[in-house]
Amino acid sequence: MTHPLIDKPPMVFVFGSNTAGRHGLGAARTALKLHGARTGMNGFQGNSYGIPTKDAKMRTLPLGTIQLYINKFIKFAEDNPIMGFQVTRIGCGLAGYSDYQIAPMFKSSPVENVFFDLEWKPYIGELHEYWGTYQAS
Repeated sequence: MTHPLIDKPPMVFVFGSNTAGRHGLGAARTALKLHGARTGMNGFQGNSYGIPTKDAKMRTLPLGTIQLYINKFIKFAEDNPIMGFQVTRIGCGLAGYSDYQIAPMFKSSPVENVFFDLEWKPYIGELHEYWGTYQAS
């Protein structure tokens, strides 16, 4: 199902990053090239939102630390209900976690303005809506 907000630009592109804000590969590179992500930054930047899944030395962060960053994102989405957020499968590529480990961390996201990669539907459920599947550019 496609939510009406998904067709109203600009959607904020939510991607996995590292604590140093080096957006060199995967969805992070797409965010840098196409969505206003800024080197050295995470969180809301341009038309993107970086959620760290790796540290500054490119080591994968523990799940508990990633959950803290996800909680910060969820609060930002709650505080900005007129913005739409297109969440990619953060942590499930270069960070090496599986969908079933990361996706459920987003279950408390607002349903009105946070949209997920379709691959996460089995882990998040019918209550939330999905935008499609991210393909690296």
